[in-house]
Order: sequence, then structure tokens, then C-alpha cells
Amino acid sequence: MKLKLGLCVLVLAPCAQAAAQHAVALATPLSVLLAEADANNGDVVVASDDWKASTHVMQQVTRRPGPQLSFESSSVGSPRPLAGISNSEFAYVGFGATQDIPYKNKLKLRGEAARRGVTTQKANIDVVRSTVEEQVKLYYLQLAYSTGAIAYLDRTDSVLQSLIQDATARYSLGQGSQAAILKAQLERTDIRRQATMHSQTLGQTQARLKELLHRRQDSADIYPEPLKETPFNRDIDDLQARLRDRNPSLLKDAAAISQQDAQLASARRDNKPDFNLGYRFDLTGDDYRNRYVASLNIQLPDRGRVAAEVAQAQVQATRARDQLDAEVQQTQAALQIDYVAATETTELLRVYTEGLLPQAEAVFHSEESAFQANKEDLAPVLNALVAVLSLENDYQQALFDHESALVRIETLTGEKLR
Repeated sequence: MKLKLGLCVLVLAPCAQAAAQHAVALATPLSVLLAEADANNGDVVVASDDWKASTHVMQQVTRRPGPQLSFESSSVGSPRPLAGISNSEFAYVGFGATQDIPYKNKLKLRGEAARRGVTTQKANIDVVRSTVEEQVKLYYLQLAYSTGAIAYLDRTDSVLQSLIQDATARYSLGQGSQAAILKAQLERTDIRRQATMHSQTLGQTQARLKELLHRRQDSADIYPEPLKETPFNRDIDDLQARLRDRNPSLLKDAAAISQQDAQLASARRDNKPDFNLGYRFDLTGDDYRNRYVASLNIQLPDRGRVAAEVAQAQVQATRARDQLDAEVQQTQAALQIDYVAATETTELLRVYTEGLLPQAEAVFHSEESAFQANKEDLAPVLNALVAVLSLENDYQQALFDHESALVRIETLTGEKLR
């Protein structure tokens, strides 16, 4: 019994090292998945297509309207074409062309607004890409967390099964307590419940991650690298200072302000009139002189319509600035929250690794030794094992929360922390 327990004790099991090494060999690095998502993710592809489409707008809005060609036939005395052309100067065949000419700099301002729109669309690609990368990172962490939890629960289940077998053998000899055996069996059932819940989460996370990578759902599952702590000692003021220059959402909002300013300038320019130049040649009969007509038309703007367009552009420009201000407040608050989570979980992880876990393992060792020496019943050993399992679960959750906070900080600041 001592040999069996010594080989299976959870906190000492060296066989777990071989399993961990095998898992590492099968693991796909996170960097590989990020590159795959950047190349294949549907949202990133759509955002890129929107940007490419917007690059053609400037060529459209900066071009003058095409010329208009006209043909006109005037008959006298009969509706037949060319009727009367030999005996009336009012019969003719006319050929003409007209060209619309917008007021100076109208097309240029429209082109500038379109160019800044291209910049906004390009910034949107970075927003989408950073969002997708954050989701890939978080799902990858979830895979690592659930995979590690299932492995830990399986090892705990093996230890608990061995303890139940030995306690049952003792009970058959009139030693020990049946209640302790029943409680151990209950704990083992609960372990299987937890493992099943993690398996469900694992399957759902695999599906979501494959969706982000644009993989088929029946493709091979993704194996993550083991979850481990990333040191974090950055200064909050330094991270806050990087928000304006590195945060994709804030950069997009700043580009949107520039675009709205250009659209406002273009709307104000629409208050100027446009022009139309025309020229026509009328071919008459041989006995009459041909006619040549040049024309200049001025199209006056509807000042009410232009005023409404300017007012709308002003409100949209103000809205863009208000949105940037609100986004700054939100990102600063989010960064502060995640910074607190990252720093506090760093301290919490140290408490677990340097205090709670070693102490709980020592208690388990002590109770397990007493059980092996037939000085203790199963109940204290079971309680100690459950305490180790509970603390390990809490430690892994704190580790997951720590790494998740770092992922969100990376998204907010554009810094590489992991």
C-alpha cells in the first residue's frame, strides 16, 4: 500500500512530467495561430476588402463630370427630318457639347475627404485585427486552462481511487470507517463532474478558435502550450501614456475626426456656384449662313440645402470628437482595471506558490504517512487531498486571470507582454 500511494500521490507524481513533455511536443505555439488568424480570419479579410474598395472613391469624386454631346434637328413645313432645309433658314441640323465645371477646389476638397476616409478604413483593419488577436489569445489560454485542469483532475482521481481501494481493503478487515469510503467515492464523482464541465468548455473553445482561424470544424484539435505565469512589472503611467499612440480604437477615432473635418470643409465649399460651358454648331441649307452658339450657365446652390449639409457635417465632426473622448475614458478605465488585476494576481500567485500550496501539500504528506502507518483513518487524508485540489483549482484560476489581464493590456496598449 505504501508503494502504491507513493507512486500515485498527486503532488509528487513524476509520471506527470512525461505527460507534460508529450503535451508540449504536440502543442501549437500561439504565434503560429496568430499568423493564421491574420491571414485567414473572415472579419480581417472583410475589413481589408472594405479598405481596398475605399481606395477607389477618391478617383471618382475628384474627376469632373463627363461632357454631354447633343444632336438636334429642326424641320420646317413637315415633321420629316431635314424638311425645309433648302428653303428656310430655320431648318437646321445642330451638333453640340456641354461641360459641367465645379467651382474651384470643390473636387479637391471632396478628394481630401475621400483620402481621409481611406485612412479611417485602414485604421479599422487594425481594430479588427487586434480584436481577433485578443480573442485568439484568450481562447488559447482557455484551452490551456481546461486541458491542464482535466489532466490534474485525472491524476487526482487516480490517487483517490487508490486510496478508496486501500481503505476498502482495511474496512473488510474490520478497520476504518464506511462513511469515509462513501465520502471519498462522492468526492471522486464530483471530480468526474468537474472534468466533464471542463471537457464541455474545451470542446466549445475549440469550435470558437477554429472559427477565428477559418478552419473546418472537423479539423484536428488544437493543443496549447501549458499555462504558465508571465512576469509583469510595468508602470501604469507608462502604459497609460501609450494609449493615444498605440491603441487601435483611439487611432481609428482620431482618423475619423480628420475625415469629418474634411467633409465639413467640403460641405462649406458647396455654397459656391458651379458652371456649365457649351458650344453648338447649326448646319443650315446652302443658301443660308451656319450658326455658332457658345453658352455659359451658372448653377446657383440651394443655400438651405447647403446650410443643412454644413450643419450635419458640424454635428458629425463634434460627434467624432465626443466619441474619441469617450473612448479615451473607457480605455483608460479598462487599462486601470486590467493593471490592477495583473498586479494583484501576481501577488496572489506568489501566495499560492510560496505559501498555500506547499503548506497544503505538507499537510497531505503528513496525513498520508499516518494513513500508511495505520495510525489514521481515510477521512483526514481525504480532507487534505480535497484541500490540495481546491487550492490548485484556485491557483490555476488566478493564473488564468493573470494571463487574461495581460492579453487585454496588450490589446489596449499595443505592447507585447507575453
